[in-house]
Amino acid sequence: MQTRVLPFSDDAITEAARLILAGEPVAVPTETVYGLAADATNAEAVARIYEAKGRPSFNPLIVHVSDFNEARKVADLGPLSTELAERHWPGPLTVVAPLKADSPIASLVTAGLPTIGVRVPGHRAIQALLQAVGHPLAAPSANASGSISPTRAEHVERSLGGRIPLILDDGACPRGIESTIVAETGGELRLLRRGPLDIEGAAFAAAGAKLESPGQMVSHYAPSKPLRLNADEAGEDEYLIGFGPVPGDSSLSPSGDLAEAAARLFDRLYAADASSGKTIAVAPIPERGLGLAINDRLRRAAAPR
Repeated sequence: MQTRVLPFSDDAITEAARLILAGEPVAVPTETVYGLAADATNAEAVARIYEAKGRPSFNPLIVHVSDFNEARKVADLGPLSTELAERHWPGPLTVVAPLKADSPIASLVTAGLPTIGVRVPGHRAIQALLQAVGHPLAAPSANASGSISPTRAEHVERSLGGRIPLILDDGACPRGIESTIVAETGGELRLLRRGPLDIEGAAFAAAGAKLESPGQMVSHYAPSKPLRLNADEAGEDEYLIGFGPVPGDSSLSPSGDLAEAAARLFDRLYAADASSGKTIAVAPIPERGLGLAINDRLRRAAAPR
């Protein structure tokens, strides 16, 4: 794949929006770091983010929206997080809140969790792109998984060149560090990730907040039923999630397409968990490309607990 780098302009935004609406991820600057943006309502488009980054597991992604009212369409913001957001949006603040029941956000974005991380960015490039696309954008940092977060277009090109179709270049990111992440639970604000905003003082002390490291913020969704992997056929009272030549009760991808399988993963797990089957089985998934992330997620879902 050839990766084009276009300087910020109306024409560049139009082209970036066209690609995103066609299901492709595009690199775009924010005030924090460059993000790899895709339509957050399109699960297959989101799967292409993971594919491009080589992300080892399906972690929840931050959703970017154009304003506070759009944030309230996807998340149930509590009073404390609302007050904080009204003070710092647009800006480098991400709020983790319960996902609205009628939210259009693809389950792959939230990794099957009942919460969503949402923010209103304050950079002209991603704001213009949000307006042009008309949908929320999932946008983790635009770098290969495990590498340094990018703050310039050339950083993105060095890391993801040949993996994505377009990089919007609008110079260096003014903040240069990932957003501050907070969550509201039980009438308290919790700091999940330190970032550019200095908000630890009054906002958190008044709420009796406790600090948490990024790795402690969430646990991944796992079904309530036992999960068996690498199954070629269903056992007795077992719901089989198929893949490729293994049809199953439902399938991640009858054609064996890993991007399609990633897009359907959490929806199929939910359906299996809600079925009459006493246990769940999943057909073998190849250990390559997105299959590595799918299998990582499935192994953790099947682990004893």
